Amino acid sequence: MRNFLIITLLLLSTLSSPALSAEHQVFPGIDVLAGQHFAALQGKRIGLITNHTGRSASGTSTVDILFHAAGVRLTALFSPEHGIRGEADDKLGSSVDSATGLPVYSLYGTGCRPTPAMLQGVDILVFDIQDIGTRFYTYIGTLALAMQAAKDAGIPFVVLDRPNPIGGDDVQGATPTAAFPLITKRQRTAPADNGCSSLTSIHPIPTRHGMTVGELARLFNTEYGIGCDLTVIPMRGWRRSMYFDDTGLDWINPSPNMKSLTGAILYPGLGTLEAANLSVGRGTEHPFEMYGAPWVDAAALMHNLSARAIPGITFEPCAFVPTAAGNPYRGATCYGVRIAAIDRSRLNPVLAGLHLLQALYETQPTQFRTDAGFAVQVGDRSVWEMLTKQKKSPEETAGRWNGDLARFAALRERYLLY
Repeated sequence: MRNFLIITLLLLSTLSSPALSAEHQVFPGIDVLAGQHFAALQGKRIGLITNHTGRSASGTSTVDILFHAAGVRLTALFSPEHGIRGEADDKLGSSVDSATGLPVYSLYGTGCRPTPAMLQGVDILVFDIQDIGTRFYTYIGTLALAMQAAKDAGIPFVVLDRPNPIGGDDVQGATPTAAFPLITKRQRTAPADNGCSSLTSIHPIPTRHGMTVGELARLFNTEYGIGCDLTVIPMRGWRRSMYFDDTGLDWINPSPNMKSLTGAILYPGLGTLEAANLSVGRGTEHPFEMYGAPWVDAAALMHNLSARAIPGITFEPCAFVPTAAGNPYRGATCYGVRIAAIDRSRLNPVLAGLHLLQALYETQPTQFRTDAGFAVQVGDRSVWEMLTKQKKSPEETAGRWNGDLARFAALRERYLLY
């Protein structure tokens, strides 16, 4: 009787919350699955890949919903980077969930994909994690590796879809391949190892891909040769023009330093500067909204940026003290710029990032530098040389990618759900 009451309360909270009557309320895949009485999972032992962002529109954890769902047996949990609660900034080992007693297998530790031993006793793998819409955020790498593991184990894979928080219309940035064409069906590749090195460039898609995790799963599965038994449970109510604050859903920080939708919007372009000798505001209340270092001349940088008239974005000078562990300037006062205003309809964050990089180099040519990770995140090995040594404009530099972007936009049409 007690279990029946728990299940009833969970379903009522998922399906009947007053908040769900809002005109533009979006229902994530877990809500749709619950409304279908978990038909896709009935009678199966479930392995759930999730974290704190996996929850219904009313805020109920997907772990709790599936743990108490009638006819479903949740047997194992799998956590991505930052752990099951989204609080860690280091690699993690496996553990036990205190609330359910289930094992929690880390997919960001000694390996980054489920092993055969982890999948013992699992009939279906389910994925429910909120992504942020940028290629080099690791959650979609975890998605692709887990799909491959499911294929290898001969078990189905189910994605509970969620919004792309920065919208589904725009496709921007470079595509990271050897010569930067898209991989065709004749050149399919799929991640085959258990390492973490490829998580930020798992497949050749543009920096801002404009797809949901469910749509990406469909594209990865067909175009890049994974070929698992894939089911996507679509959302209800999401439109491609929506940003996250249009959905009626509560923002939950997807990772410790992704603290706002503004940070997520800027991340595809300005987030690449994390691979430079700068602080990007980690350990402050506004990560990815502030950029600086103790040696930056903020006044000169502002003068350079103001002359550029970058579409959709303005800057203001700032000083801040980063506190995040691992930051080379932890505890030191950094000088630089903070994003002051954004016009989403005009902003191309990738182009804005190129402008900021070039402005930093022009004002601090002897101090400013990037590391090897910059080319990986941007997706084009020539960007640094073009913007600094060759003094090409950001617009000309980004124009190199137009052909690949057009081809990707045509390719993704086959896999869009909304």
